[in-house]
Amino acid sequence: MMSQKQMQCSTGALLLLLPLFGGLVLGEISNDFSQCLDFFSNKTPPKGITAAGYQPICQRYKNHYHFASLYRREHRSPLSSAYILSPADGKRPESIWMFEPQLAFSRGKAEMQRFKSVVNQNVIESQAVVKDNNNSNFTKGHLNPSMHQKTKEDREATFTLTNIVPQKKGSDCGPWNDLEKEVLSNFTAFCNGLMHVITGVMPYESEPRWINGRVSAPECMWSAYRSNLPKSVKPFPPTYAAVGRNDPNSGEEIVPVNVEARKYWGYDVRRMSLEALEGILKQRLAMPITLFHGQCQSQRLKAIAMNTFTYT
Repeated sequence: MMSQKQMQCSTGALLLLLPLFGGLVLGEISNDFSQCLDFFSNKTPPKGITAAGYQPICQRYKNHYHFASLYRREHRSPLSSAYILSPADGKRPESIWMFEPQLAFSRGKAEMQRFKSVVNQNVIESQAVVKDNNNSNFTKGHLNPSMHQKTKEDREATFTLTNIVPQKKGSDCGPWNDLEKEVLSNFTAFCNGLMHVITGVMPYESEPRWINGRVSAPECMWSAYRSNLPKSVKPFPPTYAAVGRNDPNSGEEIVPVNVEARKYWGYDVRRMSLEALEGILKQRLAMPITLFHGQCQSQRLKAIAMNTFTYT
């Protein structure tokens, strides 16, 4: 029997970051993550991105914050989502898509809402809508996947389009889905505490690739996690950071193609150290990226993280 994830993929259904800013007021556009710092390691968002045009969103649903996203207004898609991993205690919820009123209206509510049958023009202009992926050969790819969230409300909250990017089915239903399962497995097997995850996208170097002239598709996906380990645990979980291809025709400088593993359709995922991922983001964005605050304080973690290998 097909899983709900496979059913979604088979039908074609379906990040870089910013330093701290000022304060957030509910009902108004925020310029920082002050209301949802718990979703970041050491309550510190990633540092190093100074470009304009990114909108921090504390993802609020049913009067609670569930994760944090950094949204690219011009591209109508997120650059990243940060969350605390917790294995799901139930099934994947129905795909009921939501939007952010605060992106569409100056005094819009700071809580995601379900799309209505008739979509307001302000919403259409300010962010992605459900029909943007129609006839595009892209799925709606979660940065914060529902299976990484514990409660039903946590999982439902991941179905906001501000957490969604255009992702090729070969990635979403293949190696990237395998990576998400592997991270979940590592958490269950090794972690005795919190696991903070940041998942994002890597834009094309040359120019955006637009879906239906509205939403930009990423060239690559990336993810990194940091967890607190009990002293008795050796070794550290093998996946510390990863980059996955979202375009089978891209160059192989970042993620080589395993020509023998044809089942991956060219959407290979490369495991790597956190330092290697930050180096790639620094080169691609021309900005010094630090994903997790205070990571260099632990020489043991740094040494282990230097183990770099590819998906085989």
